[in-house]
This record gives sequence, C-alpha cells and structure tokens, in this order.
Amino acid sequence: MLDFFTIFSKGGLVLWCFQGVSDSCTGPVNALIRSVLLQERGGNNSFTHEALTLKYKLDNQFELVFVVGFQKILTLTYVDKLIDDVHRLFRDKYRTEIQQQSALSLLNGTFDFQNDFLRLLREAEESSKIRAPTTMKKFEDSEKAKKPARSMIETRGEKPKEKAKNSKKNKGAKKEGSDGPLATSKAVPAEKSGLPVGSEDGVELSKEELIRRKREEFIQKHGRGVDKSSKSLKSDAPKEKGKKVPRVWALGGCANKEVLDYSTPTTNGTPEVTLPEDINLIRGTGPGGQLQDLDCSSSEDEGAAQNPTKPSATKGTLGGMFGMLKGLVGSKSLSREDMESVLDKMRDHLIAKNVAADIAVQLCESVANKLEGKVMGTFSTVTSTVKQALQESLVQILQPQRRVDMLRDIMDAQRRQRPYVVTFCGVNGVGKSTNLAKISFWLLENGFSVLIAACDTFRAGAVEQLRTHTRRLSALHPPENHGGRTMVQLFEKGYGKDAAGIAMEAIAFARNQGFDVVLVDTAGRMQDNAPLMTALAKLITVNTPDLVLFVGEALVGNEAVDQLVKFNRALADHSMAQTPRLIDGIVLTKFDTIDDKVGAAISMTYITSKPIVFVGTGQTYCDLRSLNAKAVVAALMKA
Repeated sequence: MLDFFTIFSKGGLVLWCFQGVSDSCTGPVNALIRSVLLQERGGNNSFTHEALTLKYKLDNQFELVFVVGFQKILTLTYVDKLIDDVHRLFRDKYRTEIQQQSALSLLNGTFDFQNDFLRLLREAEESSKIRAPTTMKKFEDSEKAKKPARSMIETRGEKPKEKAKNSKKNKGAKKEGSDGPLATSKAVPAEKSGLPVGSEDGVELSKEELIRRKREEFIQKHGRGVDKSSKSLKSDAPKEKGKKVPRVWALGGCANKEVLDYSTPTTNGTPEVTLPEDINLIRGTGPGGQLQDLDCSSSEDEGAAQNPTKPSATKGTLGGMFGMLKGLVGSKSLSREDMESVLDKMRDHLIAKNVAADIAVQLCESVANKLEGKVMGTFSTVTSTVKQALQESLVQILQPQRRVDMLRDIMDAQRRQRPYVVTFCGVNGVGKSTNLAKISFWLLENGFSVLIAACDTFRAGAVEQLRTHTRRLSALHPPENHGGRTMVQLFEKGYGKDAAGIAMEAIAFARNQGFDVVLVDTAGRMQDNAPLMTALAKLITVNTPDLVLFVGEALVGNEAVDQLVKFNRALADHSMAQTPRLIDGIVLTKFDTIDDKVGAAISMTYITSKPIVFVGTGQTYCDLRSLNAKAVVAALMKA
C-alpha cells in the first residue's frame, strides 16, 4: 500500500498528488528536496525519511519530479514499474501544457490524473501477484545432463596421452611417407570406412573431442604443404652476393660514414621500428612524457581519432563542416550512451584527485540522472555540458546546508551569560592540538577569551603541548593589552583521569571566571576502537557542547569516508541520549601538502552533509582559512 504519489515541477509547483495511507506528503517531500535534490545527491533514486522510503524519478526534459512514498518495512516490487508507467503516461497525456514552460500555464492547467493512476496502480499490483514463483532446475534440464558419460569420466591426464599417440602416429606417417608413395595418399574418410561420423570404435564422441579431432586432421593434411611451400620459397630465392653500393676508401679512412653503416638501428640491443606519423594521434602524452590536459571528448570524437582515414577532397570538406556543426548545435536530448565516455573519464579524473572511489561513482551517476533527457543548448558539446553540470554539483556539495558562524553563536552565548563549548575529535596524528591553538588565536584576535580544556589524558606530552601553546598565545595577547583580563588559560588535571569529568569541571570553571569560549581537546582514537569511542560519546553526551568538530587530514582518500561514517555511527550507538549528538562540522588539516589533490574535501562533505568550517594550511597560528568552494572545485577540475 502506497502512502502517497506526487508529481511536481522543479520550480516547486505541485501538479498532481495522490494521498494514500499518509495524511500529508509535505514533510517527506521537503526533506527529499532539501537533502537530495538541492544538494546534488541524485546518484541513488531512493531516499529514507523516518519510517518512509521515497523513490523518485527526474524528467529533465520537462523539468518534472515524480515521487512515491511507502513504509520502509514493506517490500514493494512493483514500485519501479509503477513510477515508470506513470511518468510515461503523464508526460504523453499533458505534453502540450508542460511544454509551455510557464508557471501560469501550469497553475491554470487541469491535471485530472486520478483514474489513470488508479488503473496503473491496479495493473502494477496484479502483475506482481501473477508472477510465477521460481522453480529449481532439475538435473535433466541442466547442461551437464546433456553431455555423454565418456566426456565426464575423462581426466586431465588423458589429453597429453592422446596428443602423444597422435604425435606418434604423425611420426609413423612421416616415416611411411619417406618409404613409399602409398603413405602420401589421403586418409580414408569416416563415411567410406563404415563408421558413423563423430565416433571412435563405436563410442560416440563429445562435441569438444570432435572439434579437436577435426583440427588435428586439418593440420595433418595442410600443415606439411605450407611448410614445404615456405621452404621452397626460401630456397628458390637465392641470396644476392656482393655489395649493392661499393665502399669508398680514401687513404685508409672513410669518406662517408653513412654509406658504410648498413646495420639496422638498434636501441638497447633491440632493432628500432620506425613508427608512422599517424601514431601520434593515438598517444596520450606530450613532449617529455608529460600527460596532456584531460581530454573529455565524446565517443564519436574518440572513434574518429582512433580510426584516422583519408577521405576524398569533396567528402572531407563537407563532412568536416557538417560534422563540426553536428557536434556544436544542440539538436537532440542527452542520453546515457552520449555521456558514458565523458563520465568515465570524469570518474577516473576525480579518483586521481583523491576523491573516494564510491563517492566519484555516485557523483557521476548523479550528473547522469540530472542531464538524462535534457536538450543541449545551441553551440554546446557533450563534454562541456557534462563538465559544467559536474562543477555545479561539486560547488553545491561544498556549500553547506547550515552555515556554521562561530562568532555569531559566541555572541549569542554571551547574551545568555554562558560559555560557548567546542569539542575536537578525530583519529591519531591529524593535528587536533595544533589546529585548536590556531582557532584559539583566531578567537583571541576577535576579542574573545578562551579556556583550553586538556582532556587528552592518554597521550604522553599532550598536556605539555597545550601548556606551550597557552604560554605562546598569552605572550601574543598579554593581560596588559586587555585591561588586566586573562585572555587564554589552560585547564588541566594531569594524566589518567576521566576526560568527561575534566570537561565538565572546565565548563563550570569557565562559567564562574567569565570565559567566552571553552575548547575541549580529546585524545586521538581509531574509529574501530569501541572502548575509546564509548568514552568520547560519554564526554559529548554529558557535557552537550555547542559544536562538535571532526579533525581530518586532507591526505586521505577512501579512509576519510570510513573515518567519518564510523565516528558518526559510534557516537550514535554509544550515546545514552534519545537523540544522540553527532558531528557538526569538519576541520580539514594539512591542506598545504596536497597541491591540487583536494578530493578529501569532497569525500568528507558528501558523506556527512556537514560543512568544512576551517582549513589548516601551515604550521603558524595565522595558517587558518575558511573554505572557498569555487577555488576547491577549480583545483579539482584542473587537469
């Protein structure tokens, strides 16, 4: 039983809606639009919202969206067929109204689709019921039962024996051929010998054995003639003796070295082969072995490059002109076959730029769903269209759904007379303490006082590292410059203590002393370490920080997805609250070490839908940046 089925335009106008079990479809559909369609995450046509599963289909030609919703505990096999049938019938029935492409015409149009939908729904349900159950195949129906018993009794060691027998027979035939002319006569065929074709001593041969027997007979009959003819040709062509060009000697020296060099040019002991000039059209490297720019040409262009021909003058001129116009002028809608070669190159390019492999596949699938059926614009190629759509999708992914504005939130916490609490978490060695110090310096520059809570009670030297950062930051912002107010201070209780308890005491101390921000440093832990992940979930649940930041490095590729997914899952599983607190944002570190391989930023934001709040670009306190989505995408798309 369906909960709802709705059809709306990409502009937001609901054209038709069917209400089944559910009273309203507004909430689930808005969640689909907000989380999938607007965020360019259309690689999968299924979306789960609370207790509902939503399946959707995009019509890019007429800018329509078809959405069906049902309970996720149900397994409805006819939903895909139903949504395809509804899409086809609705588009064909109301093609005129939809093609006007105006909101007023869509509002004034009457889409009486109820009876047609009920008919399609009934047909889809009946087709799923009358589907015959799959029966197990019997042995008599299998291919193995059709083979003769002799072919199944054979072992691997029998084939070499048969070959040895055949070779002995061949040797005997050669000896007989040398003794007399009777041996050169042709073998008696099976029809004349009285035996049936494909049998040996009355035993039926299998198909494979019969083919092998025929091949051996063919080689015996024709192989010798070829060898003899080749030998005769070699013997008939006598070698020319003497030199074609006489050597010229002058006073014991060589007048012309090129005349004397009759050897074949070699490289490392192997003769060089002169390549034709057309071979340069197929190579993918330029001078010096450097790779050329990414060529995302269509499959038609690749076929023309791989099969270069020399057409006639008139056909070449007209064909080149019309081929150019055909490639530029948008005259047809895009299909998956048109985009397949371009998307394959785009996917490989994204993986080379450190994007996780699964994320790259989903991105290309989302672009294909977005462009399928869309009519190309005038003077636009498939490559440019796909590349532009991918760039827009990447920019949309990097732009967060909810922007994190720490300064605004800190000022809001000041009005409520409480400290703003930020917790840092992540795996070992990604730079949590260093980037905590950078964020502290950024907050001090904006006039906020900071209390650093040393909750990493496990790693040796963690407290001393934060103490050194606190001393350096205090020297840069001494109390004398702020009216005697201490701007940065370290709260630490040593090693081996409960991190959640230290964080709670630090928050209470900051509230009493009037600190604006509390930065909680935690121990690095691997995402698979259940005890440490339980301790982190306890710290977050007990202290309820305002912001939970995951610190990850930009050097990782597929590992970034695994870290974020398992950190979020562990926080949800080990939390004692009904609504567990998950990661709110990302701090991307070591961004200065990756050049243009910025794929980790795409992987992290795509898998969690969380924004990258800060980017670490160096070792000094000033090396902290905010993410520029367009600059990252430009570096990602650069060849």
